[in-house]
Amino acid sequence: MTTPSPIRWGILGAARITERVLPALANAEHGGVIALASRRPEAARQLLARTLPAAQLTIYDDYDSLLNDDNIDAVYLPLANHEHAYWTLRAITKGKHVLCEKPLALNVADIDAIKIAAHQQNVQVMEGFMYRFHPQHQRVHALLNQGIIGEIQTVRSNFSFLMRPERYYRLTEPTTNGGGALWDIGCYAIHALRQFFTHAPIAVCARSHYVESGADLTTTGILDFGSGKFAQFSFNFSHARRSEYELTGTQGGIHCANVWATENDTPRLSWWTEKDGQHHEALAPSNHFELEIAHFNRCIQTHTQPLLSLDDAQQNCQILVALMHAAKEERWIYF
Repeated sequence: MTTPSPIRWGILGAARITERVLPALANAEHGGVIALASRRPEAARQLLARTLPAAQLTIYDDYDSLLNDDNIDAVYLPLANHEHAYWTLRAITKGKHVLCEKPLALNVADIDAIKIAAHQQNVQVMEGFMYRFHPQHQRVHALLNQGIIGEIQTVRSNFSFLMRPERYYRLTEPTTNGGGALWDIGCYAIHALRQFFTHAPIAVCARSHYVESGADLTTTGILDFGSGKFAQFSFNFSHARRSEYELTGTQGGIHCANVWATENDTPRLSWWTEKDGQHHEALAPSNHFELEIAHFNRCIQTHTQPLLSLDDAQQNCQILVALMHAAKEERWIYF
């Protein structure tokens, strides 16, 4: 059997998160990174010097030059939220596979266009929710499959961190243009709770507190999944750091205390049942970025659909747009 060729990656942009992803691209199975582009003078070289000083990468000062490089198979895209759909489509037209940081797009129509283009070009595209590849979430699903908490009735997610001055750029654009907590960490809160329901919600309500630009500093609300099943969410830039979800079923519950567990964290899960009381479990540290990229590399090599499909991205986007309107209009939005 022929061993598939490693996937050769290029990166569009030198955003802060690239400091985490660049080493993961270099270390993940089935691939490697060969090029880095930035529109800011020297930003790509400075990023490389901080993260992989010994690496010999091709550096580009504009994105199109990287996309025109025939040696590159796949592109990682960590640009500003409102640029994601545009540059994803440009990369697809050049025949590149794309791992795009969340959110993939700010409206469903753009995701429709991405789906059509990806099919025409026969390339893989995945939205970058790296947390889903951490083994702790597989463990949660294993516990659910054992039926220990019964049928899920309510899911709660809470994602927050205290905004520091160097991150104020997240608040310069209104929510309608990808700014604020909604598109930055709200997409995690909604995505995390959605994995525990087999169907889409039927309605959403939300309330937000906005800064002068029209970006939401904090948002909280409810998703109604019908039949008395609800999901409660909260995300904000004004609380201490939290990334958690909790499931409550007919016989017990499960709590994940650190959804964003890094490679240096020891993930800890807790669960309880009416019959057996409290249980606690510590898992081995894992690098969810490396696992995400290794998964995507394998999908490219084997022509198989990624765990996070474009249909999944589309549903998440639809809900985020709906709750943005629900908060602005102070009413329930029905699907």
